[in-house]
Amino acid sequence: MALLNGRPADPEALRVLALTNYGHFTSMRVDDQRVRGLSQHLDRLVRDCRTVFGTELDISRVRQYVRDAVGDEAGASVVRVTVFDPGLDLGHPVSADDPHVLVTHRSAAALPLPPLRVRTARYQRDIAQVKHTGLFGALHHRRAAQLAGFDDALFVDADGLISEGGTWNVGFISPQGVIWPKADVLPGITMALLQELSPHTTEPVPVDSLTGMRAAFAANTTIGVRAISTIDGLQLATEHPVLVQMRESFLALRGERL
Repeated sequence: MALLNGRPADPEALRVLALTNYGHFTSMRVDDQRVRGLSQHLDRLVRDCRTVFGTELDISRVRQYVRDAVGDEAGASVVRVTVFDPGLDLGHPVSADDPHVLVTHRSAAALPLPPLRVRTARYQRDIAQVKHTGLFGALHHRRAAQLAGFDDALFVDADGLISEGGTWNVGFISPQGVIWPKADVLPGITMALLQELSPHTTEPVPVDSLTGMRAAFAANTTIGVRAISTIDGLQLATEHPVLVQMRESFLALRGERL
């Protein structure tokens, strides 16, 4: 089911989103009517709406739309809230200032998920601080990684520094503790929650420093804390004690009620 401004979406209204792919979104995992980091997800929508459309988003309406989409459903699902303007003119995007709210949801897999095998790729997302709908580059590199026998891509910037994954943040466990890359990345909600739960540092992570890492993990709302078993040819521990503790602490978060 897809709801546009709280009503069943007319396919014609979605045409602009399909043809221009101009908008922003957040995805949140709902477990028994609760969302870890719900307030942060809503704050992200407000912040990104100002950047993408230059206008304010009525977050109380958004929250109601999400409630309508989920209903009284129990169990786990992933809700995506996409903000776009059906009236956008490709030649004059400056006129796009009437954002609509599309809410979709799907079932979610049980956590934790099995480890990922990733390969590095030179890539930098456009306007990395915004969770925008422009996913072509990220998905292209994910596809290339899968064709090469991996699960996903891990991005490296022009300076040779690790940044993020295709749709997730990445963290590392070194002998000194948890490290989050200092780079131009999306400020993920799950990453922020984990940073509140565990001591950490944020510092540049050059590709050639990976051999000194004990473990690595991907983090986003859908996958939680997911171990990375392989980066290129480097094998990493998937049950490192610090990683296990982070995963369990995250899963123990009760979340906010919708």
